[in-house]
Amino acid sequence: MVKQPMPQPRLVDTPHGPLTYTLTRKRVKNLNLRVGTGGVALSVPLRCSVRQADDFIREKSGWIMDALRRREDRRAEPLPAVSREECVRRLTDALTRTYPLVEPLGVLFPQLKLRPLRSQWGNCHWAQGYITLNTALARCPEALRDYVALHELVHFLHHDHGPGFYARMDALMPDWRSRRKALKSYGGALEHEGKGSEHT
Repeated sequence: MVKQPMPQPRLVDTPHGPLTYTLTRKRVKNLNLRVGTGGVALSVPLRCSVRQADDFIREKSGWIMDALRRREDRRAEPLPAVSREECVRRLTDALTRTYPLVEPLGVLFPQLKLRPLRSQWGNCHWAQGYITLNTALARCPEALRDYVALHELVHFLHHDHGPGFYARMDALMPDWRSRRKALKSYGGALEHEGKGSEHT
């Protein structure tokens, strides 16, 4: 059995501005575009080239931007609470998806700790080589989990929120500001997160 390629994060310059999307090759006949809670996702046939996929995103960029704006305008409700195992899986996946963006910049894969935090979605302990993600993030959409994970990873390169940090975020995730704005509407996940033990 031939193993299918792993999903690949992509950044594309389009006539409507830069777009990030997840490219997945599957045993399908057509290109399937989806804009959902996990962001922009494109499934393509196994033989489809990256260039063809990027061109398709450029062609559909106007529609994608409109769809993203419509989603952003909606009032968000936290996802249902999940088990400890599912929480670990979702937040580990977020780190695994975003790490390839900073790996070429010399960032080592950090240790991940999960804790219920009352006022932060995450923090970076760059000197100790680990990051902490709020377990409440498991109740937020995938695209927002990825934003927080990348935010903390970039702190290994820029320890504060100076111009260099924001420039790096702009380069790696051009739509991070809209994701940050969307995350603010999920404050209910923070409010409902109970006390719990630290997971590593």
